Amino acid sequence: MPVPASEDSPAPPRRGPPPPIPVTVLTGFLGAGKTTLLNRLLADPALADTAVLINEFGEIGLDHLFVRPVEEGIVMLSSGCLCCTVRGDLVAALEDLLRGRDNDRLPPFSRVIIETTGLADPAPVLHTLMTHPYLAMRYRLDGLVCVVDAVNAAATLDAQEEAVKQAAMADRLVLTKTDLLATAEDAQALDALKARLKRLAPGAVLLDVADASAATLLNAGLYDPSAKIPDVARWLAAEAVAAAATGTDEVEPNHHDSRIRAFTLATDAAIPAATLDLFLELLRATHGANVLRLKGIVKLKEDETTPVVLHGVQHVLHPPVRLPAWPDDDHRTRLVMIVRDLDPKVIERLFNAFLGVPEVDAPDRAALTDNPLAPPGLAR
Repeated sequence: MPVPASEDSPAPPRRGPPPPIPVTVLTGFLGAGKTTLLNRLLADPALADTAVLINEFGEIGLDHLFVRPVEEGIVMLSSGCLCCTVRGDLVAALEDLLRGRDNDRLPPFSRVIIETTGLADPAPVLHTLMTHPYLAMRYRLDGLVCVVDAVNAAATLDAQEEAVKQAAMADRLVLTKTDLLATAEDAQALDALKARLKRLAPGAVLLDVADASAATLLNAGLYDPSAKIPDVARWLAAEAVAAAATGTDEVEPNHHDSRIRAFTLATDAAIPAATLDLFLELLRATHGANVLRLKGIVKLKEDETTPVVLHGVQHVLHPPVRLPAWPDDDHRTRLVMIVRDLDPKVIERLFNAFLGVPEVDAPDRAALTDNPLAPPGLAR
């Protein structure tokens, strides 16, 4: 018979894996100021226990920060941060950090920042964090921060599709070089840029680099809504998305961002879990490559008092998180989507088909699932 622990007895050792480590991805087009922002963040004492993955050491001002090597490819900064280059496989780099931490060869760290190259599509990084069996257990995607050059961004967004995708997928947009905009024309151009960015990423928080601190950028807990319930409503920003989708501002047709649309699907109806799974499976199978981001809160029929929070990137859907309660008085299902080269009405009709909402010249749920040509997992 086990002896009950006394008040003076030590607490039993923790079983199971440790809490996942939050990861922030820092992106932005060439010359936007990612490295400058990263250097400033690393000087913040709040990031003393942060591991940083960068593309090249030469891009980071290590001369005054470098203290000593910890192991090959990893150095300790004076701030206490660990820093290493990402040469090759991101999975290997993240696993190496964990291995060194678990074996006490590296100091413990509580956060990771990954800086991508200026031409990088951030989606593969997010896919890695969300789908790798081991990394998804040990790391938690905390958010995507995109740095935007306020002087050159309009021309860059016109010419570079990568820059548009970086901004559209962001949870935080950080404007740099705003101090160089001094004239009335500059002020108008900045307002136009902000409006454009809001159309691209209606749910993202827009900050000036002067106001961008470790607290504002890295402590949001965006993808751990069970810990910070009030953040979910802000994270979804359904009203902002709806306003952007129905606004009168038009994007010039030669802009790459005319291919990107943001919209919200909402319903008061409670959705059976099986119906939600089928809808998401068909969405991923048929349009996954064009769904840049998906965020949502869902009222499940099985328990309408504890909603489920979803987020996904293209084909990849993060494991749903169930909240203990609704974050606000709005108890509707709300799915916020940012898509590329896809008419929102296509997804809306698909969603309505699974909800049983009749539409003219649109298949119902049975026609979609009782179809031998349906994608694997849907045909019955």
